[in-house]
Amino acid sequence: MNPYTQHHCETATQVEAPLTETMLLAWRGFTTEEIASLLWLRQWYQNGGSDRAIIVRRLEFLRFLVQNGMIAL
Repeated sequence: MNPYTQHHCETATQVEAPLTETMLLAWRGFTTEEIASLLWLRQWYQNGGSDRAIIVRRLEFLRFLVQNGMIAL
């Protein structure tokens, strides 16, 4: 096979292949750990999140109040 034709076919195949979300994020500079976290968070939010989210928000608010001296322990 002609080297030019072979290279052209390989390039065309690479261009025609659809980019997956993971490939696109990696191309944008995200690390594998960041990509895994993003995909996990998306799935978590799409499935309704956590039923403990309200409790977590309240605890975070209490922590904020304590850290800023608005509540003493």
